Amino acid sequence: MADDIMKQDHLEDNAPQKKAKAIALLSGGLDSNLAVRLMLEQGVDVEAVAVKTPFCDFDCGKGCGHRVKEVADDLNVPLKTVYFGQEYLRMLKRPKFGLGSGMNPCLDCRSLMYSAAKQHMETVGADFIVTGEVLFQRPMSQNRHALEIIEKETGTEGKVLRPLSAKCLPLTEVEKSGCVKRDNLFNITGRSRKAQLALAKRFGIANPPNSAGGCLLTDPQFSIRIRDLMEHMPDPKGVPNLNDVELLKVGRHFRLSSTTKLIVGRNEIENEIIWSLRLEDDLGMQVKKYPGPSSILRGCGYIHSLVHRAAQIALRYSDCPRGKESSVEITFKGKVSDIVAVPSNGDELETLRI
Repeated sequence: MADDIMKQDHLEDNAPQKKAKAIALLSGGLDSNLAVRLMLEQGVDVEAVAVKTPFCDFDCGKGCGHRVKEVADDLNVPLKTVYFGQEYLRMLKRPKFGLGSGMNPCLDCRSLMYSAAKQHMETVGADFIVTGEVLFQRPMSQNRHALEIIEKETGTEGKVLRPLSAKCLPLTEVEKSGCVKRDNLFNITGRSRKAQLALAKRFGIANPPNSAGGCLLTDPQFSIRIRDLMEHMPDPKGVPNLNDVELLKVGRHFRLSSTTKLIVGRNEIENEIIWSLRLEDDLGMQVKKYPGPSSILRGCGYIHSLVHRAAQIALRYSDCPRGKESSVEITFKGKVSDIVAVPSNGDELETLRI
């Protein structure tokens, strides 16, 4: 496959019958980059749509590390960014097509992305959608049956071209019309990146990005946190807010009661993030006499027993000597007070940790 790609220096002499227009789902990763280049190489006019969610922000610097704006600029294609926030959380609460091994609703997530691309396609009068999907690269969302389900769910049957795996999939409308030449597409499958790296070399892509690790919802530890959040909503039918989700990404988390959770910072940066995410009803905690974490107690009101336990945990992660009483400053609804406690022991922490 790699050798074939390196030999494919020129397109066939017979050019497509007419110029088509495509909307590309662009992540900033290598596969979608290559898919767009293959379309541009065939003379297709391309615009891109990039989708952000609370769990996959391509410019965050912590996930896949892909810089989608830079990729779009390099490809010289217009870019539209779509953000799914609260509506994504509603979908995650009750995904129509279920979850993967973690809390990842891959088919429902891809359906949202396809819908965003379809809407933009109709708005600008494009002919089809392009994605960098590779058949069997991801077990849940990139098998033939899953791709069929997503297209049917979004009304995009026959309108989604996957250039890297096109020869392994049914003909799309744009191929049937002759606007895109199937002979110049590929039959890449599976998780190996050898073929994509060879194609990147042919296109002169320097330092191609590593394969993305997936969104946070595929991470086992993060999945435990989001599942716990969903299970302890005050209203069982309700969904978390975006602030709740941002808190999941930082700190140590402890479940103190069915409605109460403590978040304890692990370093100075997390301390600042946690403190910035405080809501009006949150109780903020700072160890007074010793270097220590910033903490938030959420869902407690001011139940003294829970506040005292939270103070013990906060002290446990400070420089306060074990077994020694110390003060923790409490900020609640604009009022500041102190509570004295002894650092918690390690065994108790493990029973409470999320």
